[in-house]
Amino acid sequence: MELTFGDVEETALIPLAIKASETARDNARIKDQKAKEIIDTLGVDVSQYDPFLSHEGVVARTIMYRRELQELIKKYPDALCINLGCGFDDKFSQVDNGRISWFDVDLEDQIEKRRKVYSDQERCTMKVGSALDGEWTKKLPKRDMTIVVMEGVLEYFQKEQVKTCLNMLCDSFDHGYLLAELHSPFLEKNGKHHDAVKHTNATFGWGTNSGLEYLELEPRMSLVSETSYNEEMKKYSIRGKIFAVIGKNLNNRLAVFQW
Repeated sequence: MELTFGDVEETALIPLAIKASETARDNARIKDQKAKEIIDTLGVDVSQYDPFLSHEGVVARTIMYRRELQELIKKYPDALCINLGCGFDDKFSQVDNGRISWFDVDLEDQIEKRRKVYSDQERCTMKVGSALDGEWTKKLPKRDMTIVVMEGVLEYFQKEQVKTCLNMLCDSFDHGYLLAELHSPFLEKNGKHHDAVKHTNATFGWGTNSGLEYLELEPRMSLVSETSYNEEMKKYSIRGKIFAVIGKNLNNRLAVFQW
């Protein structure tokens, strides 16, 4: 593997470090050997990116996204699936049913780095593309249903960028689902205190109290469900249960939209 520390953006180090350390545990709740391989290869101390609440949040969202994807793929076994803003994420191996067509999409420099770690497969292909411009979608195969995943992406977008992205998806695909990570206005204003992100130069974008606020930007979409990460986090620890109470409306959510 040719990857070096400079190849990995700091925000990408957070989920990678957490998935790697969780994978190494005896009773790991999620397994991501590729994340562990990347972190081991970098050979640097990434403990600052792996504090307790962020650790539990990434584990929870990984489980929740996988569960939601598996349910949708069960319903649409021949779907076109797109991991938009994929970074180094490896969802295909978690949910592949032997039939879906999967595309890992990101900006050119990120795909270039991703190719140092991953190789294209028969139904899983890397593609250069932007969440703000739909030109790349014209070269994708046509399917009756499209499932788009945006995990840890929209939270860094400003409101106008979110609107541009939602409009692009509805313009590009006749029918689809969007699995999106949403965050609160509190986090938008206080991101510099986030236990992991404060160690990076990243800033949070537009925060919402409800996924319904997204529908004002793109009326062709409807909100199917919206679930706080607290619902999964509180299953595993006392601290998770306490945070679910005191941070009831502060944690990020998985929202599922349909159009």
